[in-house]
Amino acid sequence: MSFRSQLLSSATSFCDAFAQNKDLDSILSYFSTTHQVTAVEHGEKAMAPFLGRPFEGLDGVRSYFDTITALLSYENMEFSEFTVDAEAGRVACKGKAKFIWIQTRETWDETFAYMLDFDDEGKITDYQVWADSGAAYLARKGELDKVRKEESLKN
Repeated sequence: MSFRSQLLSSATSFCDAFAQNKDLDSILSYFSTTHQVTAVEHGEKAMAPFLGRPFEGLDGVRSYFDTITALLSYENMEFSEFTVDAEAGRVACKGKAKFIWIQTRETWDETFAYMLDFDDEGKITDYQVWADSGAAYLARKGELDKVRKEESLKN
């Protein structure tokens, strides 16, 4: 199998496992144990506890996913548009899902992007996410539905 094929297979397997709500140990099995690993969800860190800072090492990555699991749930997650850069050992893709902020029960449909860097064995070293931090923040505060209603009255 070519390195490009290995990267695509590793990325799609990881994304499928995440979309299927596999347990945390299954998710972490996709991360490198021979290289430093990080998880970063880009955004203003004041908006949510999982935004805007690197979670480093396997314990840090575990903490990131534990935080996500404690605050959010999701449905109908799917991934598409996988782009492989074999020279850089990187795969980018687009994801979609319905997210629920558990405490407030507010929901939003979101399109987000992943960039995954891999080691030579096809294990993730760097996990980066770009998502709708504004919707997450409003849902966290219990204000997303209110803002939607205000906007619909303007139109």
